[in-house]
Amino acid sequence: MSYSVQARAVPFRQSMPSSRILWGAFLVAFVTVLLCAGSTRAAERDKVTAFLQVTGFDVAIDSIALSASTAPLMLGLEEDAFGLEWTLLSKKVFDRDLMQTRATDILEATLSDEVLAHGASFYASELGQRLVTVENESHLADDDEKTAEGDRLLKNWGEEGAQREALFNRMHVAIDPQDIGSQAVAEIQVRFILAASYAGVVELRADEDGLRSMLRESAEEFAQEREQSALRNAAFTYQTFSLEELTAYTEALEDPMMMQLYELMNAVHFEVMSNRFEALASAMGQIQPQQEL
Repeated sequence: MSYSVQARAVPFRQSMPSSRILWGAFLVAFVTVLLCAGSTRAAERDKVTAFLQVTGFDVAIDSIALSASTAPLMLGLEEDAFGLEWTLLSKKVFDRDLMQTRATDILEATLSDEVLAHGASFYASELGQRLVTVENESHLADDDEKTAEGDRLLKNWGEEGAQREALFNRMHVAIDPQDIGSQAVAEIQVRFILAASYAGVVELRADEDGLRSMLRESAEEFAQEREQSALRNAAFTYQTFSLEELTAYTEALEDPMMMQLYELMNAVHFEVMSNRFEALASAMGQIQPQQEL
């Protein structure tokens, strides 16, 4: 049985701090990287694996699984619409080993030794490792807790809070200078909903152009909330760091080589997430939402 769906934008579960990896434009990033590949040797696999662990990017990839809970909502269904089968299905599709392998494969083919060494050098430092620790913890922290505590911190910091907010905004610009994170999220939603319709899970009320238009209109409602959510999340994540340390981190992120690194990691994160959501839509065609009679 298929269900008629009215497409609407749904914010993904916050799977990473605002100054970490956002979902970037996959094609733009990969074109840029691949054009440079001829003059720069790609990194070896064991180095890439170590890099993922040192930077905490492996945890960011694992945390993609947390966003699976938003899938039914994007189809206009309740979060628990698929019952107990949903837990087993989402766990199978968002297999952590599979996602880690996919991310490693892409980075092995595209990440240069020079850029890898630059990023690993910063995150292997004392400050870098402290940042990775709190960022990894924030990936898995309860969203409601992060929102409440981040909001409290922003209100109680006073003048220092304004300085911290300015640094958080600079971090965001450094890792997503074209502000394409929201576009990437919208693209994932479009691909997922279309794949769900092809699998017979839902029946669309519009063609692809209409779907994109509807998502674009509803997404505008979330724009301001996303910005505030990012600030609250950053406040929660980096609350133990001084202004001097946050400034050092911000300047490190603004380095051109670090920005190049994040452009690639953004693309990898987006590709892995998009791939898994399309696989999820296909798998959802084999089960049906549970309904109360």
